[in-house]
Amino acid sequence: MKNHPAYHPNLRSAALAGLLLILSACTAINPPTIFPPTDTPPYPMPPPLTPQPQAEVTFNVALPAPLFPGERLVLSVVDEVTGLALNVINYPMEGRDALHYAVTLPFAMNSVVKYRYARYGTLPVLEDDSADKLVRYRMYHVTGPGAVEDMVASWSDTPFSGPIGRVSGKVVSASNDTAIPNILVTAGGIQTLTDSTGHFDIVGLPPGTHNVVAYTLDGTYATYQQGAKVEADRITPFDARLAPAPLVNITFIVIVPNNTVPAVPLRLAGNLYPFGNTFGDLNGGLSTVATRMPALSPLPDGRYTISLLLPAGADLRYKYTLGDGFWNAEHRYSGEFVVRQLIVPQSDFVIQDVVETWQAGPSSPILFEATAPTDMLYGDLVSIQFNPYGWTEPIPMWPLGNNRWAYQLFSPLNMLGEFEYRYCRNDQCGVADDVATAGHHRGRPVTTSLVPQYLQDDIAGWTWWQDITTGSILGITVQPRTTGFIAAVEFQADYDPSWQPWMTSALQHVQGIGSNWVVLTPTWSYIRTSPLVFSPLPGNDPLWADTSETVGRARALNLNVALFPVPHFPYDDPGGWWLSAPRDAAWWDDWFTRYRAFAIYHADMAAQTGAQTLILGGDWLAPALPGGTLAGGGSSNLPADVETRWSNLLTEVRQHFSGKIYWALPYPGDLQTAPVFVRDLDGAYLLWYAPLSNSASPSVEEMWAEAGRLLDAEIHPFQTALGKPLVLAVAYPSVTGAARACLPDGEGNCLHWSSLSQPVTGTSFTVDLQVQMDIYQALLAAVNERDWIGGFVSRGYYPPVALRDGSASIHGKPAADVLWYWYPRLLGVTR
Repeated sequence: MKNHPAYHPNLRSAALAGLLLILSACTAINPPTIFPPTDTPPYPMPPPLTPQPQAEVTFNVALPAPLFPGERLVLSVVDEVTGLALNVINYPMEGRDALHYAVTLPFAMNSVVKYRYARYGTLPVLEDDSADKLVRYRMYHVTGPGAVEDMVASWSDTPFSGPIGRVSGKVVSASNDTAIPNILVTAGGIQTLTDSTGHFDIVGLPPGTHNVVAYTLDGTYATYQQGAKVEADRITPFDARLAPAPLVNITFIVIVPNNTVPAVPLRLAGNLYPFGNTFGDLNGGLSTVATRMPALSPLPDGRYTISLLLPAGADLRYKYTLGDGFWNAEHRYSGEFVVRQLIVPQSDFVIQDVVETWQAGPSSPILFEATAPTDMLYGDLVSIQFNPYGWTEPIPMWPLGNNRWAYQLFSPLNMLGEFEYRYCRNDQCGVADDVATAGHHRGRPVTTSLVPQYLQDDIAGWTWWQDITTGSILGITVQPRTTGFIAAVEFQADYDPSWQPWMTSALQHVQGIGSNWVVLTPTWSYIRTSPLVFSPLPGNDPLWADTSETVGRARALNLNVALFPVPHFPYDDPGGWWLSAPRDAAWWDDWFTRYRAFAIYHADMAAQTGAQTLILGGDWLAPALPGGTLAGGGSSNLPADVETRWSNLLTEVRQHFSGKIYWALPYPGDLQTAPVFVRDLDGAYLLWYAPLSNSASPSVEEMWAEAGRLLDAEIHPFQTALGKPLVLAVAYPSVTGAARACLPDGEGNCLHWSSLSQPVTGTSFTVDLQVQMDIYQALLAAVNERDWIGGFVSRGYYPPVALRDGSASIHGKPAADVLWYWYPRLLGVTR
């Protein structure tokens, strides 16, 4: 557990022991504070930094309509470290006429200002884009005195109406002209990321001149900006050459209040990717995740330090925290949030800071202590989540030993009165909850007070972590396969930034059950249907760096890696999305352009990270394949040259990735009508979710026989004709009736197995871990008798925490034990 990234790397056992003694002495009659408020230790104060030169910038904005009587217009400079809506600085703007306003403000040179516009009357009204989606922020790079021309498309209380255009271009490195992926490009309050070829599209801009900014999430390239004139129904070209920034060593040394327990993690929260910023909209309006932030190390004299390689010239906004950017972060004595700015210098540098206080306002700290059940897995941690106005991101608690966990909340109690809290495992609140506050139910109440509070809770159990009793594994003689057999686990096709710190432990579990492969499922999102926008959405999809890091961790464990990219659809309804799409000639042109970018993006990622296989296809693609049909059976109105488009697309993918390419085909499905181009690929990845019995409690032998019949009658002829390896990728929920492969929706239809994937908001199905275990035993027994099957994959694995829920994930379930028995034997590792 001590090596988990959620923990401080230098936890002091002596300090924890002292903390435990203090807690043991506490009584409910005399609520304690384990950290008595005292002054900052008497170190020599570090010299102040030389002020950065400033420049004045004039922001001019055009409105879609005049303000209402009594309203005023403000420019809101947002704080991405604390939370976009939580520490805003509003600057009133002056009207030039009814539709045009301006304000001139000073900023430090090389600042990247993140801002948006708002109307203030009785309530604030924020600006929207042309898709009526809230503007996260605009950006302006301060390189000297200047001015920017903006226009508000619409407001959150008014729908957009009017013509639109787009900006399209490519971002490359100025040093060698190579494409740069994962660059954040903004214009008109709309944000997008470049793909692996450096290409980007910003769709939905009102006609006029817009400031386009290209910005690296980690600061490794200098920010680029330029105006672009947009015309209605036209594409404005925009290419950018970004200069790479040299890395310099920056050492942070910080003096902290002496009520800071040296055993708990002190982190750096910041606006750059390595400092925990996900660039997404997370719970409670936050953007940072505590477990993704770098932790400082304590020095012998009580100070803390960390040395980091940072890109010279980057605009780093940061703060010190015992939680995240909002909870338990540093404050001024006056109660304000602290957000520091460092324009990273051109040479190595030492920053010396002082944290004034962790506390905000007169309310005293609240100490939470929880006793967890003894059945937690090794490496799991307990997290605490707060609900001041809506649930925010969970914070890892501090381990005391003997299943006891603590967390002391200092701030921002000045913003709170009554609020709620709850406990969960591994930051997965809403999924792996304390049974007393499971799901979306209300949490435990707490109210701030002028006297210290000590709240002790006993966690009776965890949601989806019940005791289990299952049958034994069938002792079948396993026939070892030749080299090349794939024994794998496929991760759930979803993502949350809180998963990333848990990927290593998930991969270790995958390796521990004997897998030699892992199938990762990075996603893009369909953000807009018409005009089409299909790209990675931060906070919803893994960023390029996220997936690259996961592939690297898997390869370090000697796991082979396949990438199986899949899309996120609005409301998780691909059938409905296809039905609602225009599907005319122009729309199909856009769709094939975006799917090409999607496929090549992941081909390039596979090539650059060392993944061995790329899997394309999937059951969602039927409307776009030759002979395409919609969910109701109607034609999808494909262009006449669809087969040529697919052939050319796959040829281009081959040019980007030299490894093996498989095509994913759904089964049940008409394999005889599989696209002809599948024969030109390296194998078939069969998405198996076939009925094995009509019984609610079928025997292993019954399902074994039915699986064998289906494999012989339908799959083997297809594989023989294909002449390529075939991998069986299976998914069955662990609920009663799963062997029927039809989860009734109450209206006479079948739900997809993924409808039980986490997070599950509620289900009427009965969890049955034994039936999932039996299905796996039956399928593997059938595979054992057929040496023409080239691999077996368990789909739907939920990485961040083990659960005994009704999903198809085997993480923490008896079905994983079945794989632990079979995989090493199939691979010839165990006899």
